[in-house]
Amino acid sequence: MTTHYPIDARRSQLAGHASTTEKVGESLPFDDPRHLSAHRWIVEETYLLDEQRYQDWLATLADDIHYYMPVKVTTALGAGYDTAPGMAHFDENKYSLSRRVARFETEHAWTEDPPSRLRHFVTNVRTFATDNDDEIVVESATLLFRSRGDINEPAIVSAGRRDLLRRNGDGWLLARRHLAVDESVLRTQNLAIFL
Repeated sequence: MTTHYPIDARRSQLAGHASTTEKVGESLPFDDPRHLSAHRWIVEETYLLDEQRYQDWLATLADDIHYYMPVKVTTALGAGYDTAPGMAHFDENKYSLSRRVARFETEHAWTEDPPSRLRHFVTNVRTFATDNDDEIVVESATLLFRSRGDINEPAIVSAGRRDLLRRNGDGWLLARRHLAVDESVLRTQNLAIFL
């Protein structure tokens, strides 16, 4: 059984990529070497983000990365959609992500001065084969705890992630990340972080 998961078709067509990421069959067993390797990659990435080693994180992204988090909306039962068409908190490529990271290294990064204290919790990791032996789909749940300063209440962001990892030598590169947040109104001061 092949299941199609749409990604941002407009950007994908512009970039010359297919508009779907396909996962084939049931999730891989937890002892499958592909699952173990991809799961390890996801955990290692979490530590890069927690430690705010953003230049190192950029090196783990494919050149054609699409990093996408649509705006969640509350709709009536049976409406057929739960995100706002054409609206996204993140709709990024490698260049725009690199510009955001470069800004962190300037004196103009007020949203991260002092820097946030971050903890990413990633769980419920499932992996799926694709039609391409060099790619794997990874689904996971992520919870971000973020604290800044001494007065503000900490923020928590919960989301589901669907990633496409592409083999790069003995490792992986992140080629797609689709984030489905669990709230329509995010209770964080800004989104000067990555999930």
